[in-house]
Formats: sequence, C-alpha cells, structure tokens
Amino acid sequence: MPDFFYAKGRILESIQFITDEMKEFERDYDGKTWPEYQNDRKIQKLMDRTIENILTALIEVSGTLTTRNTIKVENYADALRKASELLGFNQGDQEKLGKLAAQRNRLAHRYLNFRWQVIRVFKEGKPLIKEFLKRALELEKERLYENDRLNQPE
Repeated sequence: MPDFFYAKGRILESIQFITDEMKEFERDYDGKTWPEYQNDRKIQKLMDRTIENILTALIEVSGTLTTRNTIKVENYADALRKASELLGFNQGDQEKLGKLAAQRNRLAHRYLNFRWQVIRVFKEGKPLIKEFLKRALELEKERLYENDRLNQPE
C-alpha cells in the first residue's frame, strides 16, 4: 500500500478545531435547558451545528488515523470504534465512541425528534471525547517526532 500523506498537520488542526468548538459549547451552551432550547430557534441552530461540527471533525480524525494505519472501516461508527481501539480504549468506550456517529447523523440529516437527545448524549460523552483527543494528540506528536528524527541528517 502506498504511503499515506493526508494533508500534513491535518490531525493537529482538527484536534485544535474540536477543542475550540468544545470550549465554545461549554462556555455558551452547556447550561441551556430543554425549555431554553425549545423556545429559541437561534440557540437550537447554534447548539446543533456546534455539536455536528465537533462530531464530524472527530470522525475525520478517526478516519485519518485508521487510514494511516491501514485499518479498514465500514462506516463512520466503525472508524470511531477502530480509531479508539488503536488509541487503547477499552471495548465499552470503543462502543460509546462509535455510537457518536449515529448522533452526528441525526443532526446532519435533521432528525428533528432526536436533537435534544443528541445534545444529552454529547454532554455525557464529552469526557470520553476529550480523552480521545488527548490520546490522538499524543499519538500524532509521537509520529511527528519520529518522522523528524528519521529525517535528520547524521
């Protein structure tokens, strides 16, 4: 298989994007209640879009990690599960992360009856997402360090 050169630095950029979006969510939306959400279409759109952006970027990071490691995946959920396995998560956490793909799809495809449920699931999953980002960042830094070390003249 040929070497994989997906936009150098893309994982780091995506992790930074997710981190920024999560900070914004926590600052601006984390404390919103169901009535506040239900009665304010602007808040609905902002919360939905922020979570969708986070989950889409998380799937992108997962896809990049699995592709780089020649791990075949069937779908977004499988990419999240297999990337989390690569990052050393236990089976239960792999499944929880994989289920975030369905939540992303509910927002992306506008399943209106499930939006608040998606927000709840996202809030519950934030610690796991943060741990995923931490491990992915560590792996990426190790990879970049190793590449730099190998490319140094002797």
